[in-house]
Amino acid sequence: MARLAYDIILKPIITEQSMEAVDISKYAFEVARDANKIEIKKAIEEIFDVKVQKITTLNMKGKIKRNGRYPEGPRKAWKKAVVRLTPESKTIEFFEGMV
Repeated sequence: MARLAYDIILKPIITEQSMEAVDISKYAFEVARDANKIEIKKAIEEIFDVKVQKITTLNMKGKIKRNGRYPEGPRKAWKKAVVRLTPESKTIEFFEGMV
C-alpha cells in the first residue's frame, strides 16, 4: 500500500541553524525512519509544490536523558532530511515568517 506524503514528512525542524540555511534554499524536516530519498523528494514536491535539487538524510540517535529523580532513559531515535531546492523553484512559505 502506498503511503501518503504526510506519513513520510512528519514535521519541520525550526532551529537557529536551520533558519540560517533558509537563505540558501535549504529546509530541514523530520521524516519517517524507513523513508528513502526518493520517497522524501516526491513527498516534499507534492506537499509544497516546489522542485527539489538535492536531499541529505541523517539518522539521529536518541540521547540519554534523566527524568527527575528516576533513572535515565533514551529519547527516541529519528531521521532528519535536509532538502535543497532548485534556484528557479519558489520558496516554502511555511518558513517565511520565521526568519
